[in-house]
Amino acid sequence: MELDKILDNLKEQGYKLTEQRKEIIQSIINEDRYVSAKDILQQVQQRFPGVSFDTIYRNLAILSDLDVVEETRFDGEAKFRISCIDDHHHHLVCEECGETSVLPECPLNLLQGMAGEFKITGHRFEIYGICEKCQQNKK
Repeated sequence: MELDKILDNLKEQGYKLTEQRKEIIQSIINEDRYVSAKDILQQVQQRFPGVSFDTIYRNLAILSDLDVVEETRFDGEAKFRISCIDDHHHHLVCEECGETSVLPECPLNLLQGMAGEFKITGHRFEIYGICEKCQQNKK
């Protein structure tokens, strides 16, 4: 998702387009992986030294409510990335560096018919592990 689209969405929902908010969003876009609130804070503080964790978390909550960011957890810590809305897909997620790669097919397709009378209205599927690069760094 591009910065301009995200900002337009925020504006349409009545949110102010502050420079700090733009920097928070841009820092997440730049990473293109799951990042922690601490990672975002460190990045944003390079330009806005006075920004606080509260500001980061408040903006992450807004962005999450608007489905702009998606959240996952590694070892109990929340990590965030820009939501993928271009097409339906799922990810392999590296627990070390947060990098993601796309699964070629939706695993739900393999489960067709197994839900019985249960009406599926949505799903999320991620597989966690260690990417090749991080495996090489451990050797």
